[in-house]
Amino acid sequence: MFTIQDLGVTYGARTLFSQATIAFSAGARYGIVGANGSGKSTLLRIVSGEEEPTEGRLILAKDLRIGVLSQDHFALDKVPILHVVMMGVPVLWAAMQEKEEMLGRAAQDPEAFDVERYGELEDVVIAHDGYTLESRAADILEGLNIPTVVHMQPLSTLSGGYKLRVLLAQTLASDPDILLLDEPTNHLDIVSIGWLERFLADDYKGCALVVSHDHRFLDTISTHTVDVDYGRITLYTGNYSEFDRAKTEDYERREAEIEKNRAQIAEQKAFVERFRAKASKARQAQSRLKQIDKMEIQELPESSRQHPYFKLEAARDTGRQVLEIEDLSKIYDPEDGPVLQNINLRIMRGERVALIGPNGAGKSTLLKILMNETPATQGSFEWGHAVVPGYFSQDHAETEGSEEATIHDWLWSFCQDRPMGFVRGKLAEVLFGKDHVDKKLGALSGGEIARLVLAKISIEQPTVLVLDEPTNHLDLEGIDALARGLEAYPNTIIFVSHDRWFVSRLATRIVELQPDGLEDYPGSYEDYLHWSGGERDHLDHEHALSDALRQQKS
Repeated sequence: MFTIQDLGVTYGARTLFSQATIAFSAGARYGIVGANGSGKSTLLRIVSGEEEPTEGRLILAKDLRIGVLSQDHFALDKVPILHVVMMGVPVLWAAMQEKEEMLGRAAQDPEAFDVERYGELEDVVIAHDGYTLESRAADILEGLNIPTVVHMQPLSTLSGGYKLRVLLAQTLASDPDILLLDEPTNHLDIVSIGWLERFLADDYKGCALVVSHDHRFLDTISTHTVDVDYGRITLYTGNYSEFDRAKTEDYERREAEIEKNRAQIAEQKAFVERFRAKASKARQAQSRLKQIDKMEIQELPESSRQHPYFKLEAARDTGRQVLEIEDLSKIYDPEDGPVLQNINLRIMRGERVALIGPNGAGKSTLLKILMNETPATQGSFEWGHAVVPGYFSQDHAETEGSEEATIHDWLWSFCQDRPMGFVRGKLAEVLFGKDHVDKKLGALSGGEIARLVLAKISIEQPTVLVLDEPTNHLDLEGIDALARGLEAYPNTIIFVSHDRWFVSRLATRIVELQPDGLEDYPGSYEDYLHWSGGERDHLDHEHALSDALRQQKS
């Protein structure tokens, strides 16, 4: 379908990748993986035409249509949902809008009507089948379980997962041959992620390039994996797990070859040293010297992937009962109804409890209530004996107001009785080396802030962990490292996550928040899927209808 040939990107003295040549095929789905900053999003921007490569070229037929999923869920908040989708054909939408404006002005001043320009715009509308655009956009929305009753409501009336569907509908309105998705699962709930997987795997027939840090999502949708690492772009056949095994095996094979060559050189050198002064062996020693000169050891290039170390410990054990919640409800606006209703829950020592549910179900609100960041409307909760919770919030409120502080000084403020070397060591564990200690918090990326906050929690040694979407900004290596750190944590963990791989690896109990309370599933995420009938389509449809009915009421 299209090819990148000898592609390279350099920013100043830094090379992201070079000499990349890959042919991308129709009907294939390419998961693009690599460390943060390795060049994954840059590759998508080159394919979309937003950025020019430093070297090489993109070979792409001019008639191929490229769809790029917007990452800004708020830019079009005030635009009616149907119009957002129609804007997916920019040339046609612009012509239709200009026609409407011309007709509006003509109603006020008929003599100012530009007949020639109106004819040009009419030609654009006809060429793009513009008179069916509205019905086509409505059909796409209906297909994504967004009912007609909300089509003329502003985009802001929908939750994050359904905003993504509208933006995807906008992308699909142009009937793209190539679909480019950059972190499409960010801020989606588990149900919406499952829907997107089914759409890509079963419904979309073009060529999809997808950047994601979600293990299970990549495993489900990818037919190929594009690895951006070592300053190269390498194509593997298979999903993320298959790629990970193949890359590890390839690295180990190359490492073994290098060690074998080193052993051979050492053996040859030992022979030369032993016999070079012996007349009868001098010729052999000289021959082996020549062989050594010809043998080259190519060191393995340094990977751009880095693995943080999250050492999460508890200062002491807690009592047997960690948390008791009784009849807890939360209402922000009476017209919108309760966010949480009749929550009753008891959590015991050592449990790892995953709170799941669609966006808007009140998961983050519940954690904020437990951390006294917002009051409950009714009901109560009580922490157990010796519970000192450590909180990881989605918005990292603990860093607010500290944008001008260096990461060293900020972290040291939580352990001022400890020596400088201790703080530097904690920073190094989460990938802040000596060249980064004076970096200001305001200059950090989302992933860097997440690692820094986790380092703070590591220092505090809380007796219970309360985590709200801790994987949101971490790369694949960071997510894996965090999972390992949490597996080693000895006490209770209460966490919200939409990353099913992460939930599956950690959870010993699943609590699903629902409009009228909760469902409690003792056991793993796989147990939950078995009991609940899988990642359920009926929740998908019900959530869309609840959005529609709520907005129709308002």
